[in-house]
Amino acid sequence: MPRAESGARSFSVEEELLLVDTVDLEPSPAGEQVAAMQDESSASGHRLSTAVKQEQIAVSCPPQTISGQLAAIRAGRSLAADAAARVGGAVVALPTAPGPVIPHAVPEQRYRRISEQLALTAVEQFTNGFHIRVGIDTRQEAVVVLDRIRVWLPVLLALSANSPFWDGADTGYGSYRYQVWSRLPTAGPTDVFGSTAAYRRHRQALLNTRVPLDPWMLYFDARLSEHRPAVEVRVADVCLHAERAAVLATLVRALVETAARGWRAAPPDVPASVLRAWCWRASRSGVEESLIDPLTGTPAPAGDVVARLVDTVRPVLAEDGDDEAVEAVLADTLRSGTGSRRQREVYRQGGDLRAVVRAALQSTHQAPTVLPEPGEASSDALAEGNCP
Repeated sequence: MPRAESGARSFSVEEELLLVDTVDLEPSPAGEQVAAMQDESSASGHRLSTAVKQEQIAVSCPPQTISGQLAAIRAGRSLAADAAARVGGAVVALPTAPGPVIPHAVPEQRYRRISEQLALTAVEQFTNGFHIRVGIDTRQEAVVVLDRIRVWLPVLLALSANSPFWDGADTGYGSYRYQVWSRLPTAGPTDVFGSTAAYRRHRQALLNTRVPLDPWMLYFDARLSEHRPAVEVRVADVCLHAERAAVLATLVRALVETAARGWRAAPPDVPASVLRAWCWRASRSGVEESLIDPLTGTPAPAGDVVARLVDTVRPVLAEDGDDEAVEAVLADTLRSGTGSRRQREVYRQGGDLRAVVRAALQSTHQAPTVLPEPGEASSDALAEGNCP
């Protein structure tokens, strides 16, 4: 994943989307059929592929600079929608299916082995995440980055929270996807590594247990890519709105660049067990209540913690003229809520989970919010959007 001509790190995203039938809006087991239309999607650099279940499709976007990220995400959703429409389906940016469903496993040998290994955990593993890959120069730089961005990953999870429903019920969580995902034996936060050698030892120790069947089953919240020079951040829900997904990816890129530049400062030595509690807090309430402030390790209003994240990466955002647009979208998220709040609002209006899917389908493909040009956003945007 080379750098752009400007010297900025390029980055790419992968969205996992829910496949539904266009008539009844129920999950549709058409993943293999949709992915088979790969030749239709390759011209733009996007790639369609199956995920673990037939009722989902993964859309990989080509590497972008910041200016192209929103367009790439929207183009990927459009390509997946066109492919799904040919088999009577649609794609929707929902991390979990709101209603009861018995998903169908993709009949590939690797997925069959995973199902045999994980048993009921694999059967219930029907979730859609949002993965961001940011280019790095060396593996040592990658470890430097992993050690320094880890304390901010719960904030990214909170901002993406978009999965309140599971098996027909409101779970009480903003991101129940993260709770389901965390059942996997290698999922979640990691401790500070300190060196590439330590990362390799940790990776190999897990593989030696034969619990993960291969390196791709090391489902850390953030990890080194196995097949490209990149850091992968995998903590987030797939976002309902494309512009929020683009801003989340932009924040990750800025975090990676900030961490790489700050390698001389010691990383925060927060144990993984403590970070797991921070992630639980973020998964529970999203940005509706408090988050853990990485600087104090104690709860603070979500808006304050988000503002601290932006302050941390502001120099990098400002270099590309992205700071005001990012602040505007984050302020809107804090003011109007994440996808979880929107889903609950729709459900309260009629008590119909199909209405939730229908509204989410519209949000997935709606025209993007017009982001402010440089100089138009208020410097107090985040403060105005702060949660009560």
